[in-house]
Amino acid sequence: MRSKNIALKDNLRPTLELESGSNDPMANVLTVVLISLVNIPDKSYTEILVFLLSQIIIGGALGLLFGYINTKIINKIKLDFEGLYPILIMALMFLTYSVTDTSGGNGFLAVYLCAVYLGNQNIMRKKSIIKAFDGYAWLMQIILFLTLGLLVFPSRIPPIMGVGLLISAFLIFVARPLAVFLSLSFFKVKVRNMLFISWVGLRGASPIVFATYALVAQIDKSDTIFNIVFFISLTSVLLQGTTLSLVSKWLNVALPQNQKVRTPVDIELSENVESELVEIHLDTQSPVIGKSLIDLKMPKNTLIVMVQRNGKYFSPNGATVLENGDRLMVMAQNENELDTIFKMFGV
Repeated sequence: MRSKNIALKDNLRPTLELESGSNDPMANVLTVVLISLVNIPDKSYTEILVFLLSQIIIGGALGLLFGYINTKIINKIKLDFEGLYPILIMALMFLTYSVTDTSGGNGFLAVYLCAVYLGNQNIMRKKSIIKAFDGYAWLMQIILFLTLGLLVFPSRIPPIMGVGLLISAFLIFVARPLAVFLSLSFFKVKVRNMLFISWVGLRGASPIVFATYALVAQIDKSDTIFNIVFFISLTSVLLQGTTLSLVSKWLNVALPQNQKVRTPVDIELSENVESELVEIHLDTQSPVIGKSLIDLKMPKNTLIVMVQRNGKYFSPNGATVLENGDRLMVMAQNENELDTIFKMFGV
């Protein structure tokens, strides 16, 4: 929805992003369980339950733990080149996944929670890291769709179109809405919001990727399963993906463009943020003398854009230690954030 520039009301966007990120780990676990049941029919329900719980609990716990540890590591290591920070985070994500998977947890869930934790912390070179990973995400999608395209034979699609359409219609118009209304009925969610969440369904390549698990496991009719899943995902993209803007307007859940709410990521990546800009002079009485910027609990959208020290100007980073006599150019979103900064810096 960010790519389509759709602004939504009532915190719908973070709800959908949370669901999107947490769906894949659960789908991965269920796919592995079902394949193991096909290959090992005698597997007990106790073993399955223990596997499911361990995947979720260990994966969730290690994801949050590594999020905390990785934050400390990123802010502690001083790298000479800014471009090395995204590589460092990628290496830490591989470590998070490997340790979690070896420990019996779900690596996808651990990486997701670790990333969510990191995204809500003040870390070194955060803006450049977000931009780099946005590029990585597009690159991975290109590679993924290219690879999946090599696995699909168009000549095998027409024979399964009838079954595919029936399953797709059931998932889009029955299963998904039923699951959404049942799960959200315990919360104060408006009906139109639940209808929109119901419409934001299977779109994406994840179901096709999980269908390849059956091919790898060489279970019976795995080729047919893969082709059906591919067709279902294709119909979802064509029907739901292309009508998101229209449905959001019909259900009155879309905000007008002039009222679009900017998320922290939007603000972080904005090139021309309308802000308050002030100069702060630090003296010996300032409580922030001797502290690095990364250790200061500044408001989320406040930036120190320039420091004057000994007659020279430079752009600070998270490792910059404030000294007596420094003059700081501080940019904040509003006067309330400025008041917080003034109190913090003892001005």
